[in-house]
Amino acid sequence: MTTEKQVLDRIERVRRRRAVVREERITLAHGSGGKATRTLIDAVFLEAFRNPLLAPLEDGATLALGGSRAVFTTDAFVVSPLFFPGGDIGDLAVNGTVNDLAVCGARPLYLSAGFILEEGFPVGDLRRIVASMAAAAEAAGVTIVTGDTKVVQRGKADGCYITTAGVGIVERPATPSISAARPGDAVIVSGPIGEHGVAIMLARGELGIEADTVSDTAPLNGLVAELLDALPTQVRTLRDATRGGVATVLNEVASASGVSVVMDEESVPVQPAVTGMCELLGIDPLYVACEGRLVAVVDGEHAERAVDIMRGHPVGAGAAIIGWVGEDPPGLVLLRTAFGGTRIVDLLVGDPLPRIC
Repeated sequence: MTTEKQVLDRIERVRRRRAVVREERITLAHGSGGKATRTLIDAVFLEAFRNPLLAPLEDGATLALGGSRAVFTTDAFVVSPLFFPGGDIGDLAVNGTVNDLAVCGARPLYLSAGFILEEGFPVGDLRRIVASMAAAAEAAGVTIVTGDTKVVQRGKADGCYITTAGVGIVERPATPSISAARPGDAVIVSGPIGEHGVAIMLARGELGIEADTVSDTAPLNGLVAELLDALPTQVRTLRDATRGGVATVLNEVASASGVSVVMDEESVPVQPAVTGMCELLGIDPLYVACEGRLVAVVDGEHAERAVDIMRGHPVGAGAAIIGWVGEDPPGLVLLRTAFGGTRIVDLLVGDPLPRIC
């Protein structure tokens, strides 16, 4: 048996093990979107709530309502700082929920908004956040129809947290799925990656570095609608690359679909400022969060058309094919590096950038 085969067999054995949370207390890594998050979901939440609607772990649940289908999703936002270049917690909450509905193949319609406010939080800041949410909702074509507000004692929160839920209607027979990727499919990103995570990191002011990077937060429902209208059955999978970045999304695709994904490092679009910050901090841009970028897995024969459609939309102008789906080794994501080598891109371990959304 070759060394490569031994390594792959060992990885497969580890992945087949039942998920167990070994920590006695929650850590920041449990919110990273990487390995610790997946273990927490499998070992705690799925163990308690397992049902056919939850088990696929899509970005939302597709529900049968009479003769129609709807997608329901929920999210929470604890970003720090609340205001950052390119956006704030308000438009982030709206865009994040809209995008989760859109990548499930739904047309977003209605949102809820719950606020947890800390005693002493400035009313002026709250007005600014709410105004941002209203503007983002109008831009995305959704309506905030219900909500809730709670206030906790000074020092018991961090200013403002927001929880959201969203409902959208499914209008097409076929919907994208995390488990639908097939060998020969192309992997496409809708634009440069990592901008949101780097913008948040710089906004915290802890590094004493200035750059022009702004968050990519944006609604993706318009882009998704154009893509699905043109290629209704050729788009296999859609995911917005938030916590854990593009690498986490592709690991989820590879695992759920039983395929391999091979990326070309030189094809992955990354802005120079993002590359520089990641090199400075020793972080891989593939793991850095986006809030206005999606990953699409598309029938390889229609990949160029999909890229052209994306580039014709303002939020997809930087779209690029970054890799291809193969058969072996199933469940793994590989990266062909600029130096000609190949390495495994695993799920994120730890949390180098906590509270980025």
